[in-house]
Amino acid sequence: MRSLYRDEYLPSSADDPLGDEDLAEEAFARALRAGVHDHRAEIDRIIDQRARGWGLDRLPVVDRNILRLALYELLYTATPPEVVMDEAVELAKAYGTEHAPAVINGILDRVWKERHGDAQVG
Repeated sequence: MRSLYRDEYLPSSADDPLGDEDLAEEAFARALRAGVHDHRAEIDRIIDQRARGWGLDRLPVVDRNILRLALYELLYTATPPEVVMDEAVELAKAYGTEHAPAVINGILDRVWKERHGDAQVG
């Protein structure tokens, strides 16, 4: 997430090093970063369409990047949706704005249900 945040101000390619981040699962982190980079236009469109009353450009930078990371993982990886949503909400609680956990959970839940019918998550 820190790498995506940094990219907001100092854009880089998906192949650039993650910097001095101390990542226990560096390969997984690199794959997530590259995936977000490769699918960013679609992910941003999804956020923009579902961030009711806000839109992508009005979301705080940290919240926006938590959503980008979580949506990539939710839509393009085999990580269970419950895990993705729980981790995104925890990141939002730790780093996001006051309303970030509810907003992020709502958008992720809506996207998951739209893609998989009314499947129950959680």
